[in-house]
Amino acid sequence: MNIVDVRSKVGKWILIGLVLCCTFFVNNEAIFVDIMESRNMITAREMVYDGNWLTPTMNGELRLEKPPLPTWISAIAEYISSDNLGLQRAMAGLAALLLVFYLFRFGKLLTQDKVYSWIAVGILCTSYNIILMGRTASWDIYCHAFMLMAIYYLFKAMQTDGCDWKSFMLSGIAMGLSFLGKGPVSFYALLLPFLCAYLIYYRKSMTGKWNACLSMLIITIVLSCWWYAYIYIYHPEMAEYVWNKESSSWANKNVRPWYYYWKFFLETGAWSLVTIFALFVPVWKKRLGDKTKPYLFSLLWMLFVVFFLSLVPEKKTRYLLPVSIPAALTMAHLFYYWIRQMKETDRLGRILYRINGYLLSVVVLALPVMLYIFMYKEQRMTGTAFILLSLGLWGIASCLFYAVRSVRPAYLLGGVVGLFVFAEIFLMPYVGSFVSNADKKSIALTRDIKEVQALPFYHPATEDIRMELVYAAYKKIQRLDLTDSTAVMAAMPFVLVQSIESEAAMPDWLKRNTIREEVDVYDDNPWPKEHRRYSSAFIKRVTIIRKK
Repeated sequence: MNIVDVRSKVGKWILIGLVLCCTFFVNNEAIFVDIMESRNMITAREMVYDGNWLTPTMNGELRLEKPPLPTWISAIAEYISSDNLGLQRAMAGLAALLLVFYLFRFGKLLTQDKVYSWIAVGILCTSYNIILMGRTASWDIYCHAFMLMAIYYLFKAMQTDGCDWKSFMLSGIAMGLSFLGKGPVSFYALLLPFLCAYLIYYRKSMTGKWNACLSMLIITIVLSCWWYAYIYIYHPEMAEYVWNKESSSWANKNVRPWYYYWKFFLETGAWSLVTIFALFVPVWKKRLGDKTKPYLFSLLWMLFVVFFLSLVPEKKTRYLLPVSIPAALTMAHLFYYWIRQMKETDRLGRILYRINGYLLSVVVLALPVMLYIFMYKEQRMTGTAFILLSLGLWGIASCLFYAVRSVRPAYLLGGVVGLFVFAEIFLMPYVGSFVSNADKKSIALTRDIKEVQALPFYHPATEDIRMELVYAAYKKIQRLDLTDSTAVMAAMPFVLVQSIESEAAMPDWLKRNTIREEVDVYDDNPWPKEHRRYSSAFIKRVTIIRKK
């Protein structure tokens, strides 16, 4: 290999590293912490400071609904750097990198083509759901990342002639880690659809592989169940309660009709139209040649994911995260064809390519208008920033138009990747300011009041407390029955966190026998007052309660 090839290879990997860094890590603190992240990081925090490594707690109460692996990872981040949101979210980013790595390897194994694999990676890294989950401290990304790792090794083991014990064992380990990430979710949402598609399109002989496959299952079961067994032994009543609660939630909570996921293609974001085009099976069967079988396998895997998720009564859009994985593999076949095989005579292929490309170009061209309306006009952005960002977006739009007009699909894919990198570096901080409350006065300010932080925090038993407030205060805010004089007197002195409206309902005996020192009224609403999500649940009066 000559020096030019080495430099080219090094430059390629540096570019890929920069893209991945921007995708999952740059400006990952821009968006406010939501309730799911708050719950996860509170649990991790209490693991570190209370030592609850095997019996996780949230705000002082057992939290056994979620397996502990992601919480352990988050707790390590808390141990390394206390209350570091960027690091917490970076741990999810590392899981996303694992997902990207095994998507690349799976794509290469599926087609024996690196170009195809890189196309799939480019599409995945510009898919809305993957970016969102890879930039927030949510647990979904972990189970699916480990499951894709398991699927890669399982596919490799089943496709290999002879018995590949190593791949079977690694698959079993990865499946166990996936179960410790979020229980059976990824087994149902990603593995089961994969197996259904595999049995239809590949059906390799398992002769001589059954012992290794059985060993894989044993490893999976042991890794998956040991923590649940521990919890059932030491907390049997709580374990039974959680099991019944979770089972009931899947059947009765957030129930949507079976067709709720019909818009699944929107979860791929910029590639929504390409996802629809990928469904045109007769068109691509005629064009893909030796890639037809991998294309049909990937497409069927994607459709099986949507199908099985649609069977579950409980539905949320974030549950569609696993769809993005086979969707990226499926769409990569279209782009591979456009880049490598599309001929001048293929009028339909060029039409589909240009419809998608021109639509993307027009959207990017219109983005400065949105910046003007929602950012510059609302004084969230300076004039200089607006002009520079607009010029950047128009430059990207021009590249996209050129890629479409001259039929250069590789340039189109690169332009979209460049658009997302541009947005993650320069636009993300402004997006964060757009979805935030400029008048926010967070309860996190109590961290700077030594007298307050030295006291335990409570909230009235008649009120619920948002976990976002517990996270922001960096304190447990536990329930206290204000009508129970014995419990109240034993807790003094303490800090009471209550709604403004509930102060009048404070028991008379408590008013007579205590000194109440108001600290302040805090508003932790992440959304501005005019927004429909603005809620009084985030507005709390903080008061120090002492004995007279």
